[in-house]
Amino acid sequence: MSRENLLREVTDPANRHDPYPIYARLREEPVTLLEDGSFAISRYDGISALLHDPRVSSDPHNNPALKDAAPPVTPFISKDPPDHDRMRRVAMRQFGPPSSPGLVGAQLPEIQRIVDGLLDDLQDRDRIDVAQDFSYPLPVNVICRLLGVPPDDEPTFHQWAGAIVAGVDASDQADGAELDTKRMEAQTAIVGYLGQLLQERRSKPRDDLISRLATDQSEDRMADLDIQITGTMLLVAGHETTVNLISNGTLTLLRNPDVLARLREEPELVVPMTEELLRFEPPVQYLPNRSTLADLEVAGTTIPKGSRVVLLLAAGNRDPDHFDEPERFVPDRRENQHFGYGGGIHYCFGAPLARLEAHVALLALARRLRNPRLVDDPPPYRPSPVLRGPQHLLVEADGID
Repeated sequence: MSRENLLREVTDPANRHDPYPIYARLREEPVTLLEDGSFAISRYDGISALLHDPRVSSDPHNNPALKDAAPPVTPFISKDPPDHDRMRRVAMRQFGPPSSPGLVGAQLPEIQRIVDGLLDDLQDRDRIDVAQDFSYPLPVNVICRLLGVPPDDEPTFHQWAGAIVAGVDASDQADGAELDTKRMEAQTAIVGYLGQLLQERRSKPRDDLISRLATDQSEDRMADLDIQITGTMLLVAGHETTVNLISNGTLTLLRNPDVLARLREEPELVVPMTEELLRFEPPVQYLPNRSTLADLEVAGTTIPKGSRVVLLLAAGNRDPDHFDEPERFVPDRRENQHFGYGGGIHYCFGAPLARLEAHVALLALARRLRNPRLVDDPPPYRPSPVLRGPQHLLVEADGID
């Protein structure tokens, strides 16, 4: 296949189980001009440079392929400075350091309680679906509790979030138009729901993120619609990538039983191992819709102003010019500066919480599953090539302690 069609190969569902050989072919050239006129960046240095370049925009209104369909209001991850910086600062003030330095760490007991409860509920089974029975319920419970969403409403949020995630890269999927319609319907539903929740919390505040944003009296506080859009972003981004991190991590451990055995004996290994999972099997494979605000040069190639740029994070994570033995899973790899959570000003807002959830979840699975075995390898994958992870991950075990 010609180079300009290689991204189509990445998006082909037949290659979802192992896109990495295609990424290796893309890395043969640091910049690939794709069939639609976009530019794919596949090597570590080029990706890193563009993640930090202010001439690369995340705003869909600056993207020639998206501007006509771009919504009038977007979350701060889809904005450029100065709006991005202001809104992110306001959100961070309610979510983490420096204003709320203990908020994420304080979630540990609740995360442990949810993890233990999920596994306790599965004790009478000899076969479980890690993706559906464990990886999904954990982060959706955590993010809903942080936002202030009542537990009874979580199943509805699951449906909405699933529709939004399925439509993230609709243009790269066969039924793209239908997926995009469902995505927009789900976004409208979540925004409306959060509008009602916002008014409730403003009149009767609680100890949750929506209440704190609703009652924020600072000069740079968010408008109500921005709070609703931010809440939607946190709900979706706050759990879908973590679902994939835990499922991909479990799959990788079961494929590497020596590492699984080591983790049982060395629980502190979970910290560097999670970083290696983020490099080796990143839950976000690429960033599909950045655009250039000026002519840029990457590795000798000029990318014209107004071009769509695709940053192939998963390809950069296995660049042999940056990582030793990049195709090997090394649980205690050092100097592991990966793109698992992106980079630059758009570095993942919820990365500390996602890491904590993954640490607790993977340790619990390693300790409590007796003689776990994969039923299907490879497992069936989700449709999305961007948010890549198993749709189902069937595991048999001799029991759950």
